[in-house]
Amino acid sequence: MTTGDETGGKVERAGPPAATTRATFLELFFDLVFVFALTRVADRSFGDLALEPGGTTGWSPITGGAKTLLLLVALYTVWQGVSWSTSQHDPYRSGLQLVVVISLVGGMVMGVAIPHAFKETGLAFAVAYVTTQVTRPLILLIALGQDQDRRRLRMLIVYCVTAVLWLVGAFVSTDPRVVLWTVALGTEYVVGLMGWPVPWLGRSAVSRWDIAGEHLAERYQQFFLIALGQTILVAGFSYSARAFSLKTTAAFALALLTSILLWRIYFQRAGQILGEAVVKARRPAAIGRSAADTHLVMLVGITATAVGYQLAIEHPLDRAESAWVALIIIGPAVFLAGRARFEYEVFARVSPSRWIAILALLISVAPLLHHPPLIASGVAAAVLAAVAVADARRAWGKPPEAAAPPF
Repeated sequence: MTTGDETGGKVERAGPPAATTRATFLELFFDLVFVFALTRVADRSFGDLALEPGGTTGWSPITGGAKTLLLLVALYTVWQGVSWSTSQHDPYRSGLQLVVVISLVGGMVMGVAIPHAFKETGLAFAVAYVTTQVTRPLILLIALGQDQDRRRLRMLIVYCVTAVLWLVGAFVSTDPRVVLWTVALGTEYVVGLMGWPVPWLGRSAVSRWDIAGEHLAERYQQFFLIALGQTILVAGFSYSARAFSLKTTAAFALALLTSILLWRIYFQRAGQILGEAVVKARRPAAIGRSAADTHLVMLVGITATAVGYQLAIEHPLDRAESAWVALIIIGPAVFLAGRARFEYEVFARVSPSRWIAILALLISVAPLLHHPPLIASGVAAAVLAAVAVADARRAWGKPPEAAAPPF
């Protein structure tokens, strides 16, 4: 398979796919860093929404949420870059393992820096991000020799250019830092979608890249479990830090139930056969690239849900702030939106229950502004439970549905 990268009439060839369809132990070790980092994202978002009722005023929750989202996307970008690399090449090669180790260290530093990334730890966050992104194509360029050297060189050039924005942003105040980092991250995303075009070096069609589809699919499944793990940790830490009472226990039970429902909805059935869909696809890399964005949407929804339930456990019967209700309700809605797109990627269709549930959640926001967070949590859990039941009824007594990707 070719990469579709044409320069001077020549077409680059992709390297061999990963030698294994299963994630290596080093990759799983790498994932543990992101379990920690995602809890730091949730903790930062919780702090932005104020710890006491009446503390969320004006635009503060929105601007705080936007900054946290920027950090979350940066984290996911690092994880995704490593996972694509190990899905395109043999993950047991020493060069690939060095990439994973460097990214592991960088991800850990980013996680530690997240709580104050727009203050005193901004430089640490930026340096860690730039290091992981620049060294990955550089090491692969050296380790793989002539294999995809043009693509790696183009990626290296792009990351070196955006590195300037990341590093300059670390030395300025909060608002310009947000702007510079957003431009840098947006540039990397858009250029990546376009096939990493660089003058005189050409570009490549991402949809034609050669990948080990089952390996990449498993990595996405594992990242979903990482994201789900943060909901367990956040709820558990919040509940164990407070005196046990009926109201906090009820909020904790709803948080745990919601995590179980998110797991059920994801894996029934699209999440379970993502690997089959990638293998069956006419353009495996296209569905892999689309699934990357889809899992980011679901990650945002899950993270918002985790923060919402942390608020519900801390203030189960207090008067709900509008930002609190938004997280508790909109979080599951965003997850369902991502899950609807995910279903289309695997089956080329979307179940009506997804859209009905999203609409029900959005409609419930206004009435729930006058009720405590515990009630909002119950409504969100009930809607998710209805989706899970609808999925089970649709599959009852029928043979397992096979993947039918549209790509």
